[in-house]
Amino acid sequence: MSLPAAGPPGASLPAATTSYGQVIEYIQNRVYLAAYTHPPNEHTRFPYPAAPEKSPSKRTSKSPHRPVPVATGPKVHPPFYFTVDDELLYNRFHADFGPLHIGHLYRFAVLLHEILGDPKNEDRGIVFWSKPDSRSRANAACLLACYMIVVQNWPPHLALAPIAQAEPPLMPFRDAGYSQADFSIGVQDVVYGVWKAKEEGLVGLRDFRLDEYERYERVDQGDFNWLTPNFIALASPQHQPIAPIPTTSPLYATLPTDHHAVKKPTLPDPFKNVLSHFSQRNVGLVVRLNSELYSPTYFTALGINHLDMIFDDGTCPPLHMVKKFIRLAHEMITVKNKAIAVHCKAGLGRTGCLIGAYLIYRYGFTANEIIAYMRFMRPGMVVGPQQHWLHLNQGTFREWWWEDILKEKLAAALPSTPTKSIRRSHASIGQTATPPTASQSGKRSTLGEINHNETMPTNNVDENLPAPTPGQPRKTSRMDSRHHQYARAASNAFNGNVVAEDPDNQIVEMRSHRRSQGQTPGEDQEEWELRVLNRRTSSRSPMSSEKKRAVSYTTTTTTSTRYSTTGDDEALQELTSDVENWTNHDDHAAEKPSRPKTPASVKSGSGSGTLGVAKMRGSPLRRSAESREVKSGVRKTSGRVGSATGLASSRSR
Repeated sequence: MSLPAAGPPGASLPAATTSYGQVIEYIQNRVYLAAYTHPPNEHTRFPYPAAPEKSPSKRTSKSPHRPVPVATGPKVHPPFYFTVDDELLYNRFHADFGPLHIGHLYRFAVLLHEILGDPKNEDRGIVFWSKPDSRSRANAACLLACYMIVVQNWPPHLALAPIAQAEPPLMPFRDAGYSQADFSIGVQDVVYGVWKAKEEGLVGLRDFRLDEYERYERVDQGDFNWLTPNFIALASPQHQPIAPIPTTSPLYATLPTDHHAVKKPTLPDPFKNVLSHFSQRNVGLVVRLNSELYSPTYFTALGINHLDMIFDDGTCPPLHMVKKFIRLAHEMITVKNKAIAVHCKAGLGRTGCLIGAYLIYRYGFTANEIIAYMRFMRPGMVVGPQQHWLHLNQGTFREWWWEDILKEKLAAALPSTPTKSIRRSHASIGQTATPPTASQSGKRSTLGEINHNETMPTNNVDENLPAPTPGQPRKTSRMDSRHHQYARAASNAFNGNVVAEDPDNQIVEMRSHRRSQGQTPGEDQEEWELRVLNRRTSSRSPMSSEKKRAVSYTTTTTTSTRYSTTGDDEALQELTSDVENWTNHDDHAAEKPSRPKTPASVKSGSGSGTLGVAKMRGSPLRRSAESREVKSGVRKTSGRVGSATGLASSRSR
């Protein structure tokens, strides 16, 4: 809580020598946060909170010998002041100023515990103070809040509650780039990032080695930091040669194969420390994001895999590269139980993009939290537009995780014992059933990778699937005549029809196993159809007064024609592929007279749908020479075919 600026009564001090700022109480009557323009001392006024006066009870008011209360604790003793502004320094790159890293937190925790454990300070308040500038105040507040999270196990809202009263508000941190800051990370982001990493087991001071951290973060010692127990971020080593060394080269025999042999070769100290540390700490993969500055054979000779995923400096990786990196890193961590080292030129920007993407994917960090946490472990990570890239794609990375979790659950729900497959042959009926799901012959590709799904074998059907419906064909690209607006009802009068199609001349024939009405015993079916057609085109439809069973036949045939224009071949094949529709009508249907209209001359190229084109069936021997020459498109021989019921009437247009 924020306390008023009031000193204890009777305090005499030179007011011009020191001045004090706002004091924030973190632990009641024990730990405080403050900012001073001048270093405070034992004469500095400190605003201890005034104890509330209790109303006297009746018994104490009547007693002649009331005990006099004795003041104890920090109210009667001056507080102990300490600061780290001159000891824990942030090594900035440009205009960045924080947050202070985990090594600073470790040193601060050790110092604070020494002060709290000193017997001289048992009855004194501990004031952690900083300079009054905005950067010092933000670093001090963030350091004390992270201490409460990591060491004292406070939840983030309690660690942030005291500094929420800071006036003026704390300044946000900025990146290590050279341009104007357009993306800010606040103390709240650092606190929540550190808290979430602690909850996930990614950070802690119990196993933290300060000497190792402060040694290897130096440029002359390797310039690398452990961000999590599974990820190392480092600057690119530099050493000649840079090309891969073949096994036949004499230089290959001099390469180190274990961490003991690393000290022997004449390598630069930074590169030597990297090779030695990686071989001892179970690093299984090194990912290089910048151009070649060393030979990858130095890592592969130690049994460490090396992978190049190079993209331009200052840019963001494409998502397909990020997905590949996440897949490889997740397999390396969860299956092979090895760590991954990622580096670019400086080990800050491009390195932070890929490692941050995986940590968002795996643990659900927000972009601000993961940027703040990585800077807490390695200052300066994620620069410029890469901050916006993580912010824009954080939802995509989390979606990938849930998609992979769902796939694992679905795979676990499948039966563990393999099922038998049944082979069914459809050659006997000449039809193809609805394609079943893929069985042991292969799995169907995921959505977005359906290049080979159309050619998957369909002869294997799982035994737990229902049998295909008999007579159910596969849909084709041709328009189904049943759904056409002028289509007639399907006929059931000729169940034994056999349709034959000649692919050469596109002539469709239908042979019936029963004799048509009015057909003479010795008359051929084709001759009878021509005779009926000629009679109907030259006279009106017959009118009958008796109630007889009326059967109407609508015949549509095609003849082989020759076109001089090659561009109309495909359209002609579509028009000549129709089969005839036979319609049977009821005997007791109402009779309606129907007058056929004489068709007008059809212009060249006309054809309007199903009824706009009529064809004439004829044998090749009876075709005249004029019918082989196309003069007016497709010849139309009949217009309207009358029906006694009127259900199958059609018009020619």
